[in-house]
Amino acid sequence: MKTRFSAFLAAALLALTAAVAVAPASAQEASAAASTAAPAASAPAADAAAPAAAPAGDIAAAPAKEVIENPYGLDALWKTGDFVAKGTLIIMVIMSMGSWYILITKIIDQVKLSGQAKEAGKFWKAASVQAGSAALKEGSPFRFIADSGIKATEHHEGALLEQIDLNTWVSMSIQRAVDKVQSRLQDGLAFLATVGSTAPFVGLFGTVWGIYHALTAIGMSGQASIDKVAGPVGEALIMTAIGLAVAVPAVLGYNFLVRRNKSAMEEVRSFAGDLHSVVLSGSMNKVAKK
Repeated sequence: MKTRFSAFLAAALLALTAAVAVAPASAQEASAAASTAAPAASAPAADAAAPAAAPAGDIAAAPAKEVIENPYGLDALWKTGDFVAKGTLIIMVIMSMGSWYILITKIIDQVKLSGQAKEAGKFWKAASVQAGSAALKEGSPFRFIADSGIKATEHHEGALLEQIDLNTWVSMSIQRAVDKVQSRLQDGLAFLATVGSTAPFVGLFGTVWGIYHALTAIGMSGQASIDKVAGPVGEALIMTAIGLAVAVPAVLGYNFLVRRNKSAMEEVRSFAGDLHSVVLSGSMNKVAKK
């Protein structure tokens, strides 16, 4: 009996000793497993955060866009050009300003003349030539022609003038007035024709001069690459473009004004022809009454 109890007690002590020995080992394994799982769990989180942080880093690291200034153009042409190039540009600017000034002022004059031609109908409704002339506006070409016809009938005296018959004298006076009106309408058209015919060649001269200096500079530098040739030569070609831009409006304006002047002068000549007949008939009636 004692032997059995001693054996049982020894087995219990052995089991208790084994349990105590196994518990620390399990704790160490659990801590090792936890430490192994922690990096594995933190790795996906770090991988997920990395793409989110990467765009912000790329945005911050992206360099700002640099604005590259064009070393060629009108500004560079003016700054680097010599007195010949600058003088050519100034001449073309003056041509352009003069052309536009003449074109605008002549169009305004023609519009006024069209309105005065419509008002010339009042002249034929007057009781006399003098009354009809007074009904027209001051400065009107139709009144100027009417006054010239009236003066021709009133001042046909003198030894020399009396040698010319009244019909011829009145016709000459009215025709002079018509010629003066036509000359006034044509003022400035010669300038437009000159600009239209010479501006392209002035621009071409500036281009040739610019190309000559560009090729000279390239020859002195000893570099004939495309960037060294295309820039200066293209800059010189701006002169030709400016010359064409000056000439085209001048030519178009000249043709437009000539066509308008032709229609306006038809109205003036028609009025002058009718006036000649009225003035001459009135003068003849006065002579007959005398």
